[in-house]
Amino acid sequence: MIPVAGAGTRLLPVTKSQPKEMLPVGRKPVVQYVVEEMEAAGLKQILFVTGRQKTSIEDHFDHDPELVRKLSETGRKELLSALDYETTGAAFFFVRQRELKGLADAVAAGRDFVGDEPFAVALGDSIIKNFGKGSLMNDMVRVFTEKKAAAVIAVEEVEADMVHHYGIVSPKGKAEPGEVFQVDGVVEKPAPEEAKSRLAIAARYVLDPAVFDAIDRTVPQKGGELQLTDSIGIMINAGKPVYCIRLARDQRRYDIGNFESYFKAFVDFAMDDEKYGYMVRQHIIRNLQAE
Repeated sequence: MIPVAGAGTRLLPVTKSQPKEMLPVGRKPVVQYVVEEMEAAGLKQILFVTGRQKTSIEDHFDHDPELVRKLSETGRKELLSALDYETTGAAFFFVRQRELKGLADAVAAGRDFVGDEPFAVALGDSIIKNFGKGSLMNDMVRVFTEKKAAAVIAVEEVEADMVHHYGIVSPKGKAEPGEVFQVDGVVEKPAPEEAKSRLAIAARYVLDPAVFDAIDRTVPQKGGELQLTDSIGIMINAGKPVYCIRLARDQRRYDIGNFESYFKAFVDFAMDDEKYGYMVRQHIIRNLQAE
């Protein structure tokens, strides 16, 4: 499940008519990286929870035989590899979140699709980059099965003055990079002095369908939003085991939520590009030397 219904107001005016999930990072839109991460973990049925003005996401993942024909007929077959993502074997489904009432409400929109099966949630505006060979989502699915967990959450350490922007977990014992640990609490956007740690939820979840019952019992917060953090807290309070994986040192989350983080993501991915990375790095070096 990939929630993509958010309005992206912090990226205006770019997002007035363009979903933030479709903004380019390097040579791909943000959401394509997310889909590829899900597919790499063996997840082949992908539900997008969409909203208004998000139809370009559906168009992007739809097969376009007319474009393929034009590229073939005009002798530009070398460009066809850029469309390989259309034929990966994944099946895409779409449901609309009619009102922006929080992440838990978005997840609840997929209840009929999920049924009684465990499922993964990856926010469509966050890329997890693996600089090594490990796959975060693949590890999360494995831990969910091995621990018989009710939920497995990815977390990353943030600065103390940033904890009030995130859901923060309370770990049992140590939580070193790359390690799995159980939590006994989770709080949405706590004040720094009230936070039990600086470990923030990093936009990835694997969940038991019991979460839907917890969502039904979740109390709306400011603005009527239902927070998935609160729903997971209900499961913890009911004695259900919830585990976290802290991002390893060779993993990094890119949150495409504001221009600062977007610019950093684009530059990093452009510099790492196999074809154009060297040119980009040289361009940046020349500009810095000229200052």
